[in-house]
Amino acid sequence: MGAGEGLPKDDQNNILERVPCAKPPFSLADLKKAIPPRCFERSAIRSSYYVVHDLVIAYVLYYLANTYIPLLYAPFAYLAWPLYWFCQGSVLTGVWVIGHECGHHAFSEHQWLDDIVGFVLHSSLFTPYFSWKYSHRSHHANTNSLDNDEVYIPKVKSKVLIYSKILNNPPGRVFTLAFRLIVGFPLYLFTNVSGKKYKRFANHFDPTSPIFTDRERVQVVLSDLGLIVVAYAVRKAVLAKGAAWVMCIYGVPVLIVNAFFVLITYLHHTHLSIPHYDSTEWEWIKGALSTIDRDMGFLNRVFHDVTHTHVLHHLISYIPHYHAKEARDAIKPLLGEYYKIDRTPIIKAMWREAKECIYIEPDQGSEHQGVYWYHKY
Repeated sequence: MGAGEGLPKDDQNNILERVPCAKPPFSLADLKKAIPPRCFERSAIRSSYYVVHDLVIAYVLYYLANTYIPLLYAPFAYLAWPLYWFCQGSVLTGVWVIGHECGHHAFSEHQWLDDIVGFVLHSSLFTPYFSWKYSHRSHHANTNSLDNDEVYIPKVKSKVLIYSKILNNPPGRVFTLAFRLIVGFPLYLFTNVSGKKYKRFANHFDPTSPIFTDRERVQVVLSDLGLIVVAYAVRKAVLAKGAAWVMCIYGVPVLIVNAFFVLITYLHHTHLSIPHYDSTEWEWIKGALSTIDRDMGFLNRVFHDVTHTHVLHHLISYIPHYHAKEARDAIKPLLGEYYKIDRTPIIKAMWREAKECIYIEPDQGSEHQGVYWYHKY
């Protein structure tokens, strides 16, 4: 997956050079003024087009797989199923991204419509829409804060667990990456792994979880009910068609969606050039700028450009994806050295981050002891 079309031609020679950790010379208001007003327009019709577009492609892929793969001789079927899983998982990741956009009120001008669409799309992919919407909102409000961020909180060297040291080798990194991609998202939802440390057990399915406020708890129950309905539908499909059929047609693509989601967010928030802050240094705009865009080649378009407009997304999350590239390019001159896009091939980048980004520590002797950078053993 190489460089995608339409990406800014940033210098990649110094891609690992650190971004500034000082407060930027521009404000959020300055960035908004630089963006054309049309980029803030949210069209329910245009957004719905992308939902229909993705679902039609998903149905065509399902029809082809269900109709023709069973007719293939075994060797060809063994090749056809992985191809279907990748294609369907990629398209459904695009569907998931639109659901995520609904959670940011970027689908339309109507919050109720955004929530209905997001609830249906995310529930169908076994994501608790409202529960994740609220924890994700907290992540946006506290990005890269070591004290208050909701997810992807790295450990300082003294708190790195022994298994991380044992797995700090090529076979161990393969296992760690595979484990993270396959079960990372479900583990986060069920156990809050890699998330903010609360005084008691937290997950995304318990309405009394400390992740949520009192006014959010009813919608957490609604998210749970949505997943129960989907689970019931899956059970009926298993009884009618068999577990193997359901797993091949639906289960594996959903696992691919989870893997892509973890891969994208891991690479957005894990890089040698971006800092984390403790409470003595953290400010919202500094945290929002401490992310990095990535290039996933042709998948950028399939994923509705979420991969290479992430810095913009953390600054202004309610801009719809079909305006995101224009808005990103409009603020790049203002962002200057505060903006980075890494166009390293994704497999290579994933391996590099797993090898180089093990723990965080402030630089010895630095006046900014509340600024933490990634290191390796």
